[in-house]
Amino acid sequence: MSRIYLLRHAKAVAAAPGMRDFDRPLSNGGAKAARNMGSAMAVAGFIPDLAICSTAKRTRETLDNLRLTLTSPFPAADSDALYTANANGYLDAVHDAGDASCVLVIGHNPSMEELALALATKGHPALLQRLSHGFPTAGLAVIDFEGPLADAAAGAGTLRAFITPADI
Repeated sequence: MSRIYLLRHAKAVAAAPGMRDFDRPLSNGGAKAARNMGSAMAVAGFIPDLAICSTAKRTRETLDNLRLTLTSPFPAADSDALYTANANGYLDAVHDAGDASCVLVIGHNPSMEELALALATKGHPALLQRLSHGFPTAGLAVIDFEGPLADAAAGAGTLRAFITPADI
């Protein structure tokens, strides 16, 4: 049994004149949402073995705020590729995670949503329906697989949870 946690970065501020999209920080509400999601993950026992995080400022700040309340330690790996990768690129990052059995991926839409929809074709119908209506900032999809993450593939996952900031 293995698990992928897909976490879309929390709400970021709008780009100021001359600011690169890559450099947009979290808004105050986004930072709070990331901390709340960390608390919700801790309560549910959703603890990753490894986090793979886009190197964009808003994803790094999402991880930093998440770690303030999800106090179980876990290593993190930065991924420049996640900033521009499509869903297949995100899955490649998971496949490259070594022997970790629970991986947290912190990234961007639309790739995050596309990957969640491609992987999780099984699960409670109400959860699958909610996921199909969009993947909000600071949203978390929890997807289980029968085998190792190296074998995770489209259609092979079971959606165990889909938590949004509105749920917390």
